[in-house]
Amino acid sequence: MENINRTTQSVSLRMKMDLFRRFTDFCESSGQSKTVAIERALSMYIDDYDEKMKLIKENSRER
Repeated sequence: MENINRTTQSVSLRMKMDLFRRFTDFCESSGQSKTVAIERALSMYIDDYDEKMKLIKENSRER
C-alpha cells in the first residue's frame, strides 16, 4: 500500500463488467494501481473538457 501524504476521498462506483475487465488488464499491463489509473484518467478527461470549454468561450466572444 502506498503512503498517502495528501487529503483523499474514498469513492465507490459501479462499472460494466466488460469495461472493468479492460480496466483491470490495463492496470496490470501498465503496472499502475487502479487508484492511480483512475486519478490520471479523470484528470486528463477534466483537463480536456476545461480546454474545450475555454475554446468555446473564446470563439463565442469573437462573433
